[in-house]
This record gives sequence, C-alpha cells and structure tokens, in this order.
Amino acid sequence: MELHEGETVLFEGRPSWRAILGFYIVGVLVAAAVGAVVGLIGGTVSGAGIFVVLGVLVVLVGWVRRLGTRYAITNERLWIQHGLLSRHTQETRLTRVQNVNTDQTVLQRMLGVGIVDFDTAGTDAPDSEFAFRGVGDPARVARAVDEAIRQSQPAQS
Repeated sequence: MELHEGETVLFEGRPSWRAILGFYIVGVLVAAAVGAVVGLIGGTVSGAGIFVVLGVLVVLVGWVRRLGTRYAITNERLWIQHGLLSRHTQETRLTRVQNVNTDQTVLQRMLGVGIVDFDTAGTDAPDSEFAFRGVGDPARVARAVDEAIRQSQPAQS
C-alpha cells in the first residue's frame, strides 16, 4: 500500500491463522474420508498417500488464502487487498465510514477472532461489503478505526 504524504499506518494485518482453523479441520476430515475410501478400494498404502497429499493441499490452500489477504487502517483510509497473483483492492476514506460493527460466533470468541464490518456512505448494494474478516481481537481493530477517525477530523475549538 502506497501512503499519501502525511498518512500514517495505525493498523496493518492479515486474517489470523485461528480464523481458518475450521477450514483446516473440515479439509483434513475430508482428506481422511477420501483416504479411507481409497484405502478400502486400492489398499492401505494408496489410501495413506492420498490422505497425506490432500492434507498437505488443505494446509497449503489455507496458508495461501491467509497470506493473500491484507488489511490496513491509516489516519486517512481503510484498505483491503485480496490475492497473490491476481489482486483485488478495496479502499474507502475514513470520512465515508458511518458505523463499525464487530461480529463473533461462539467459536470465534473462543478463538479470539471475528469480523469487523464497516458501513460506508452510499453503499447499500449487497456486493459492496467492506469488512476485515478473521482478524484477531476485533474490538482492538474497531478501536483503531475509532482512533483513526478522531485523528482525521479537524480539531474543534
């Protein structure tokens, strides 16, 4: 992310590894099921091999998904970037942020991760979602946005 003159980064991060723990669990269970079926049909060695290959693939895909997502909060804007090879970038000025909402399921609360969702002016379309997904300590991220908004506003006398 290229900063403007006078712009400072207040928060920069990626989704927490704990946020994709569910993906890893489901992926390994599917790999085990496929490995078991192949093992019953073609023998134990081929089933174990399939399990290992699929397990490694699940870990690799999860790691790339996490690595390919970046979030930043500056004293001027919010920024999201997805992708390693092809990239999709979203950004919005802090002046457009109307509400900051955090959302955590029970499991996410136990893992210390969640979603920070930003309502921005003029974006009612369903495909215009602006959210930091899977961040560790979403309340801290929401406080960083609040601090950024305060810093971006001119001092009142």
